[in-house]
Amino acid sequence: MSRTDGAQDVLIIGAGPSGATSARVLAESGFNVTVLEQGTWTNRLEIAGDKLEREVLGASSWSIDPNVRGRRTDYPCDVSEAEIHPINFNGVGGGTVLFAGEWPRLIPSDFKLNSLYGIADDWPISYEDLEPYYDLINEMVGSSGYPGDTAYPPGLEHPLPALPIGRMGVKAAEGMNKLGWHWWPAAQAIRSKGEGDRGACARWAMCQWGCPEGAKASFDIAMWPAAIAAGAKIITEARVREVTVNDRGLATGATWIDAEGVEHHTAASVVIMCANGVGTSRILQMSTSNLFPNGLANSSGLVGKNLMLHPFVGVMGIYEEDLQGWMGPFGASLFSMQFAETDLSRGFARGTKWSLMPIPGPMDILERYHDVPLAERTGAAGQKLVEKALGHAFEWAATIEDLPDERNYVSLSPDLVDSSGLPAPKIHYTISEDSRRNLEWNVERMHEAHRAAGAYETKEVPWMPGVGWHQLGTARCGTDPSTSVVDEFGRSHDVPNLFVMDGSVFVTSSAVNPTVTIAAFAARATEHLVENAANQEVPLCVKK
Repeated sequence: MSRTDGAQDVLIIGAGPSGATSARVLAESGFNVTVLEQGTWTNRLEIAGDKLEREVLGASSWSIDPNVRGRRTDYPCDVSEAEIHPINFNGVGGGTVLFAGEWPRLIPSDFKLNSLYGIADDWPISYEDLEPYYDLINEMVGSSGYPGDTAYPPGLEHPLPALPIGRMGVKAAEGMNKLGWHWWPAAQAIRSKGEGDRGACARWAMCQWGCPEGAKASFDIAMWPAAIAAGAKIITEARVREVTVNDRGLATGATWIDAEGVEHHTAASVVIMCANGVGTSRILQMSTSNLFPNGLANSSGLVGKNLMLHPFVGVMGIYEEDLQGWMGPFGASLFSMQFAETDLSRGFARGTKWSLMPIPGPMDILERYHDVPLAERTGAAGQKLVEKALGHAFEWAATIEDLPDERNYVSLSPDLVDSSGLPAPKIHYTISEDSRRNLEWNVERMHEAHRAAGAYETKEVPWMPGVGWHQLGTARCGTDPSTSVVDEFGRSHDVPNLFVMDGSVFVTSSAVNPTVTIAAFAARATEHLVENAANQEVPLCVKK
């Protein structure tokens, strides 16, 4: 059974940060916009973050890994050939429902690696192009931070004051000062002052399991209310099967399946993909036709290619003092960009961003010992580990930049399907030797930082493979249709009324968390779409 819904000016696929941002800008500009989201709304009363059993829920029904979480609204990922596994959340707000709220921008050099170092490719845009949109997104969601971070050009400010760095932040900063290394109070997509139904951060350190206060800028609460108030519509439990096209090769809308298995088609003049770096390439590859036998917008052969997942490693330090190491925010109380720029003398190509992370509970302590024999982390032995470390330990964590490589890619699994029978994405990802050298070098530096701060014990924490929070690069932007999928405003080179505005467009990954850059790119691209709507090519008939 199937049905066709009324035509829209714009149809957006995915209700995460880019989809929410684009929908808000379009609706506030007077456009008729509908968003298809295969997940549902998250009830703040159901989140794991304020439950006594949070650590158990976080390992099961509230896991950040969709293959563990296994909800009907998720799609599984075939990770049989992946050294890092993608972490995502299917629902209104997308991955921000379970992200930690870290909010660093890319640095200027991230946009021009080829020009500066002969590495990879330059972006078709610059830091200066995105700077006003970074500021706009900060105002929209209510970011907090301390002004004047020396790792960035002058003028970076936030609408709200920085969150406290706490005792562990002070301790870590003392060590960094001894070494002469950069640190700064972390920028956060977390309110330090309450407004409306969003409270101020209470430092639960539960950010990744749902903020009990609503302080974290999960986009379902930080962006979607304004978008809906402006007229944007959202359809949940709408799993997209394909983006449809007419005989002129223009997008005409999307076919999707509802929770009862009924197939629908929503027609639109413009289609915007915002389903993340795995989901977008999956849908484009499923959208085959006589005109696009290898997938939609894929004349370059690059849809799904150049997947970047940000390899990640941590080093825990244990201290004599009670540092209240269980206090939030979870993502980071401090950042360090000391090693963010390229220095080829280190023996690898690109840089890293460090985050200072708390360890909020006893199971979180024991998780950091998952690589030791079971007898040494259970029973009385496990209790001693918890007593030694809980409150007295924190972790420096390094996110490194992995460079684009066409051998890292997303395809359609020949074996695994989702609950609607659609092929799951298959992740092909191998950590490069360059990335391994980068990780090893930073592990040694993080041990050094802890020792400088006075830690009496340090331990490397090998978090992989479950660290693929950031799924980037699978529909890269650029000026040349033979080497990119979309242009600088996310418009497909092949299909002029099809856009991509999520992390797929990244040319290189930087070493920082990408969410604010994703939202800023979407805001800029959508503004350009609005301003040039009169010249936008659309199908004469947008029925299926």
